Amino acid sequence: MKLLTYKTQDTEPRLGFIHNNQVIDMEDFGEISNFPLPNDMLELIDMGYEIIEEITELISETPENFFEEISYELDQVTFLAPIEKPRKNIIGIGLNYTEHVAESARTLDTTGKLPAKPIIFSKPPTTVTATNTEIIKNTKLTSQLDWECELAVVISKKGKYVAKEDALDYVFGYTVINDISARDCRREGQWIVSKGQDTFAPMGPVLVTKDEIENPHNLNLSLKVNGIEKQNSNTKFMLFNINDLIEDLSTVFTLEAGDIIATGTPAGVGAGRDPQEWMYDGDVVEATVEGIGTIVNTIKEI
Repeated sequence: MKLLTYKTQDTEPRLGFIHNNQVIDMEDFGEISNFPLPNDMLELIDMGYEIIEEITELISETPENFFEEISYELDQVTFLAPIEKPRKNIIGIGLNYTEHVAESARTLDTTGKLPAKPIIFSKPPTTVTATNTEIIKNTKLTSQLDWECELAVVISKKGKYVAKEDALDYVFGYTVINDISARDCRREGQWIVSKGQDTFAPMGPVLVTKDEIENPHNLNLSLKVNGIEKQNSNTKFMLFNINDLIEDLSTVFTLEAGDIIATGTPAGVGAGRDPQEWMYDGDVVEATVEGIGTIVNTIKEI
């Protein structure tokens, strides 16, 4: 199921799903199905992954004409970030693709050695923005604005000391994140100023539940700047796959429903190019993950 948070000219943010290439309002669908459903993505996730199976069954039992009064054409709605306001920081994973480790060592303050364990950082909830919004480049802070296309994992339930073989049981679904990075804002090796500025986590356009992604470890991901491809890889090249990450992270701290893990970016970032490339006012960046979609954002300098 493709879930989204959306709004129209007449509504506040609402929860929906895509059915027959239309947006169906989730709460309204619950009313016509006599099955109360929430109007918020985090509330839906809190109900447990099993709710997706129940909703899918209800959809299959619902006559098509019942959807007419609770549906919108895709171009009638504004797509918001699937989780507009995460409860906690987004969990970021650094240097999780071999070629990105190598390119970072050439130009950034990293060693070039493959990490023995996942490198973990975080991005505050205020970094989240949607597709078709502006990424703010604060020129007082940075002149080196960079891109990073990533597969993001959304957690379905509380987990501590999760075994690797059970890890995908704790996944609710997947989305796309562009891990925007100000390369000249690192402070003594710490990344949060580089990674954590407002609008530095464009997310979306939808959250795809895990049943629709046959193998999250074989998804193409790519990124374009002004229509020119900069990144093109596949999640099979992760150093630490999703199972590894959930096992490791849940050992460090408790994972909870709605937590978001950005699983790292492949090679092709601006900092790793010769000469280095950065994003400037008016540049358009598009991040795509197979089976999920594309998020498009424009750089706005202030």
